[in-house]
Order: sequence, then structure tokens, then C-alpha cells
Amino acid sequence: MNVRRLIPTAAVASVTVLGLTALSACSASSGDGRNSDGKLAVVASFYPMQYLAEQIGGDHVAVTNLTKPGQEPHDLEISAKQTAQIQDAGVALYLKGLQPAVDDAIQQSGIKTKVDAASLTHLEKHGTEVGGHAEEHDHEHGSEGGRDPHIWLDPVKYAEVAEGVGKAFEKADPDHAAAYRKNTAALVGKLDGLNTRFKDGLKNTGSKVFITTHAAFGYLAERYGLTEEAISGLDPESEPSAARVKDLQSMAKADGVTTIFYETLVSDRTAKTLAGDAHLKTDVLDPLEGITDKSKGDDYIQVMDSNLKALQTALGAK
Repeated sequence: MNVRRLIPTAAVASVTVLGLTALSACSASSGDGRNSDGKLAVVASFYPMQYLAEQIGGDHVAVTNLTKPGQEPHDLEISAKQTAQIQDAGVALYLKGLQPAVDDAIQQSGIKTKVDAASLTHLEKHGTEVGGHAEEHDHEHGSEGGRDPHIWLDPVKYAEVAEGVGKAFEKADPDHAAAYRKNTAALVGKLDGLNTRFKDGLKNTGSKVFITTHAAFGYLAERYGLTEEAISGLDPESEPSAARVKDLQSMAKADGVTTIFYETLVSDRTAKTLAGDAHLKTDVLDPLEGITDKSKGDDYIQVMDSNLKALQTALGAK
């Protein structure tokens, strides 16, 4: 059993977590969007938002992640305790369209600063690949016009979001604006470095096509000149049709695909079945929706570097 999944979110989200022992809102907050230590209280909807909040906020914020480690973020329901945490926060950082329960709770709250990461960069539709999810996205997640929300998997788009979050923190807590500016610049620098490593590392590869169980990597593929083919479209748990399996097997042969990628938070059964039938390997490509003890790295940058290595191996990088 993954013991970390049983620990309450507030205990693992970060060392500066909101409230520590406080299950009641009043002990965690002074009612002005700050916790009992006077730090800006930030609720983050899931790991990529938590990472931004912690990197940019540093010592001046107390971050609570609403999605527990190991929990699939799409399925999140908001508890009464989390509703109280949201009400008492000074800033909510979320990605509209990914977690409908979070969208509703934040909209209904009186939080002064509501930061929708989707509004800080340009969202696109990804739906031309096998198992593409333009229509499925609409149906599954209610995102407008089938726009793909997985912007954090493109370091360039994630850096654009980071800049916007930094500005929002400066407005919400002007006393520490200089620190937020400095931290944002440092994070953008790290993401620029990651982008360079991906660009250089995937420039010359034997194949440009990769197959995944979850259609999360459309932005990453577009950024680095690759093509993502998804087994089951948006929902990583759904079983592919026989016709789709046949399409993928033909495509794998035609495009020199060696590997079927699965992710850490869902079963690898479908990937292994398809890989076995087509005599392919399997490996992990992590959509970074949460960090667990199964993740290949302790934070966003480390896991993305692991993803890069996995892609280089699968695509035959020269």
C-alpha cells in the first residue's frame, strides 16, 4: 500500500503548509487571507499549481494542495475541510476546466485573488491524432471548445503561467513583491533551461511518433516537433476499441515506434496488452499531475528530465 496516499494533503503538500494541525478554518487563518504565522495562504488545485506557488512564494506563502499525492486530479471532490481552507485563503491558483469541483468551489468562495492558469497562456485544441481528445475533452471535462488544459507539460507555456502567477502574488502581497519578482525570474530561468534541454535532446531522433495511454502530451509534442498518438484519448482508464488497437499497431510499424508509454497514477494494463501484441516495450511518461513515491524525481524539473530521457530512448535520439 502506498502509505503516503493516506496522509492528509495538508501534511504533505509542503513544509509551509497551511494550518498544520488545523482542521478548523479559524485556527489556520486570521480571516484576511493569511495563516496564523501571517503568511499569505494559497490553495493550489493540483501539483503543477502547487509547484508554481511554492517556487514563487518561497518563505512568504503557506501552500495547501487540494489534490492528495497519488490521487487522480480529474476525479477530485471537495471535502468540507477543503471548502473551509478555500474560504480562508488569500489566493487560489487553479486551472479552469481540469477539475470542475475545484472550479465551482473557488468561484463560490470570497477569495480576493483567483488565478486561473488557463487565462495566463494560450490554450489550443489537440485532436487530430489517433484517440485525439478535442471532442472527448468537451464531454469529459467541460473545457470550452475541447481546448487541451495540459499546458504545464510545455516548459515555455508553463513559464508564461509562472510570470502571471508572480504578478498576481505581487498584487496580493505587495510587501513581498520584490521577493516574488526575484523568485519568478529564477523559476523562469529554470524552465528556460529545461526547454533548451528538450529542444536539443529531441532535435535528432530516429522516429518522431510516440504512443501514450493518456492524451496529455499534445503541447509538448507540438513544441518539439513530435506526434503524440493516444491509446484511449483523454480518459487514461478507458479501454481502446479493437479498431483503434489495430490502427495503433499499423502506425507503430509504419513509424518505427518502439515503446508504449503509460503513466504513474493509472493502471498499465492497456499499455502492456497493446505492447505485448505488437512486440513493443513499455515505459513511463509522467503527466506530472501529482508526485508520489513512484515518480521518477522529487519535483517538476526532475520528473520532466526523466520524461526527456524516456523520450530520447524511445525515439532513438542521436
